[in-house]
Amino acid sequence: MTSLSHICTNKYIDRTTSHSMHLLNITRTAAAALLTAAVISTVGCTPVKRGEYASGSATIFCDDGFKNILEEEIEVFEYSYPEASIIPFYVSEGEALDSLLADCTQAIISTRELTKDQIEYMKAKHKRVVRQNCIAVDAVALITNKNNPVSALSMSEISDIFNGKITKWNQLAGNDTTAIKLVFDNAESSTVAYMRDTFLPEGEKITDHTNSFAQKNNAQVFDIVKTDPDALGIISVSWLGDDLGVAKKIPMDKRMEDYKNESDTVATNLTSEVNILKVSNPTDKNDFSPVAYKPYQAYIYSGDYPLVRKVYMVSTASNSTVLHSFYVFMTGFVGQKIITKTGILPYHMNPRVVEVK
Repeated sequence: MTSLSHICTNKYIDRTTSHSMHLLNITRTAAAALLTAAVISTVGCTPVKRGEYASGSATIFCDDGFKNILEEEIEVFEYSYPEASIIPFYVSEGEALDSLLADCTQAIISTRELTKDQIEYMKAKHKRVVRQNCIAVDAVALITNKNNPVSALSMSEISDIFNGKITKWNQLAGNDTTAIKLVFDNAESSTVAYMRDTFLPEGEKITDHTNSFAQKNNAQVFDIVKTDPDALGIISVSWLGDDLGVAKKIPMDKRMEDYKNESDTVATNLTSEVNILKVSNPTDKNDFSPVAYKPYQAYIYSGDYPLVRKVYMVSTASNSTVLHSFYVFMTGFVGQKIITKTGILPYHMNPRVVEVK
């Protein structure tokens, strides 16, 4: 683990003092967690034979949007390999990247790959070899309360909402003249960055034009939308899949049988606790079709649902370490099958498109 004094001087961490202190606190917590895990399990990062999974403990930093995925991946991995312990920290995407570049962790889940300059920096500064692999294709979903009459939006309407041209619900449907409350997770999340970069001019923020409310995490976004008919939630579709919640109620040995079943159909039911809006994107590529789609896996795969981004696992861990083993697991069949349960699309598994309602 890199010294704390080194983290403060790392040239890639060019943020406010409060952010730097937050990163130091996370690092101290990570170090303490690793020490505790090492004491409890009495295992170390010992070399293993080629092809075997390593034992030991390590951290991974992940954007909160993908918490549901990572928690199940870790639970199944640790069940399969009892001497392995993966300790997750859920932070903003920027904090996850900063932690990797400062060598405070050797693995992150992110919607951005490292740049060529960052890869060279890790090699020169920390003698780390960077591996990065796309593990999934995520959809950003728009959700509303069950009592809200709006069922679909076009990309141009979403743009107008984000740019302050549409501010009230009756501009979209119904007679409700109340203001649209845009609800999203923390301001530094990958979801916020994606929507900002997609719909706003460079340098502008979502809060510049909207009646918006940042939350701490995706769970709070979901809870607010369930109770507030004026809220428009922005959330990763991985928080909306029903199948993972069902799976967690099943004993692990039975879940493992399902995850290893190669004949299973790849399709996930989405929650009915909120309205999940359809989105259309009339362009010359689809002959200006007005048809709108929900973020089902089939429509993510076909490209009909327009709000999508790739999800990467980035690792600087050496071979024969527990983190490299986890990296291999995440991109393998079982790791990819787990991702199907969350509602997003696994990158290394071809979906069998089925009828969706």
